[in-house]
Amino acid sequence: MRIGIDVGGTNTDAVLLDGREVLASIKTSTTEDVTSGIVAAIDGLQRQRAFDPAAVRAVMIGTTHFINALVEAHRLAPTAAVRLSLPAGASLPPMVDWPQRLVDAVSGRSYLVHGGHEFDGRHIAELDESELRKAAEDMGEAGVRSVAITSVFSPVNAEFEARAAEIIGAQLPGVAISLSHEIGRIGLLERENATVINAALRELAAHIVDGLAASVTGAGITAPLYLSQNDGTLMDVDFARRYPVATFASGPTNSMRGAAVLSGLDTCAVVDVGGTTSDVGVLRQGFPREATTDVSVAGIRTNFRMPDVLSIGIGGGSRVRGDASGVTVGPDSVGYELTSKALVFGGDTLTATDIAVAAGRAEIGDPALVAHLDRDFVKAALDRIAADVSDVVDRMRTSSEPLPVVAVGGGSVLLPDELAGSGEVRRPDHYAVANAIGAAIAQIGGEVDRVYVIEPGRREAVVDEAKQEAVDRAVAAGASPASVGIVDFDEVPIPYLPGNATRIRVKAVGDLQLGA
Repeated sequence: MRIGIDVGGTNTDAVLLDGREVLASIKTSTTEDVTSGIVAAIDGLQRQRAFDPAAVRAVMIGTTHFINALVEAHRLAPTAAVRLSLPAGASLPPMVDWPQRLVDAVSGRSYLVHGGHEFDGRHIAELDESELRKAAEDMGEAGVRSVAITSVFSPVNAEFEARAAEIIGAQLPGVAISLSHEIGRIGLLERENATVINAALRELAAHIVDGLAASVTGAGITAPLYLSQNDGTLMDVDFARRYPVATFASGPTNSMRGAAVLSGLDTCAVVDVGGTTSDVGVLRQGFPREATTDVSVAGIRTNFRMPDVLSIGIGGGSRVRGDASGVTVGPDSVGYELTSKALVFGGDTLTATDIAVAAGRAEIGDPALVAHLDRDFVKAALDRIAADVSDVVDRMRTSSEPLPVVAVGGGSVLLPDELAGSGEVRRPDHYAVANAIGAAIAQIGGEVDRVYVIEPGRREAVVDEAKQEAVDRAVAAGASPASVGIVDFDEVPIPYLPGNATRIRVKAVGDLQLGA
């Protein structure tokens, strides 16, 4: 048995699984301290289906805490960015494109030091260790508690980042250090931004991970705890303490992975309808299609792994306006106040939930309170929702082939049984807690993203080497060796670089290796 928990902004969903069979599922309110909400969810599962805590083999949690902390510029550690690039790369200093409020929130300081590599591993300049020591001295005086180190082309050669970490760590022993080659991809400024964000969240990560672990052990469960990552795979708690930035998109990703398991489809569009928004993504081989462009997080451009998700302001709490001749739904929502503001709960605001109840699609609140709504108006509102969602699904398609559509999330009752251009909408069992199921069934992954110089006749050997490294990384992260396979491969020649340079990206995934 395993337990999957998804901690959202409004609700904490939890499921108890035996293999792929759902034994119990529950929705509870998310609490400010997080832990009591998780304890309540586990208690709810226990009441619904009594189980022996010792029989639980693993607990998987997806959380929005870290991205919320960044968006709210709250509880971020004083952080320094060290870039190893001189004499190149001085025209755009670290954090140059950050919103000023976030620079202030991390007490952002930046240092440029000689070092860095060319794309093929040659040195731009030798690492200047005296500059690093001088920078570390200044950081200590300024009260910096977390450091982000970025070197030019470090995904190709990470030696300078590793040496810089040794020097700064020796001079400032209590400081947390994040290295860019472990976090982002090729692309200096975006990788540096991702690393600085990660560094700023390190203290909060330790606090939250400890709280999550305490809530699980408090329920008598001694099984290992894992957190879900942006790409639908898992990381253990030690990894989460070091790389909190890897959890940013775990909410929509968990819903999409859950949709794949519940529907039995591994290639489809997933529409996750919540209280405020609908998130639309595409699954390929059971995993979310990743964004190929830079992803902006809280106004900061980054390039770490993020799913390609498009969100629109349609959810269960969306306000509905107009008449039968013209209806708008959203983008504004009553949000967590749904149970006091919606008509079916005695409120005075017409919401999408009221429309669903009036149409007989949901049994929530008092249907008599929406019995007066005009039939044509209700139909027009549902048609508007269907047209808006259908438009987003169309925009996510990359070919003329129709994509099957799977609807999950509590608000998915708003969607019709068929979408124009996509055919039947599948709404599988347990669709309301697909996010928690996605967390519970998540696997372990490993990825390689690097520029290789491919000599004539050596392409296959280089590709095999990259694939093997991805497999090795998945196994090192906790995957069962026999279950690991390649799920994504991308090879792009880079014509503007000499030496037949090619960027190769490989992703390997396997089942979590659970102890006896």
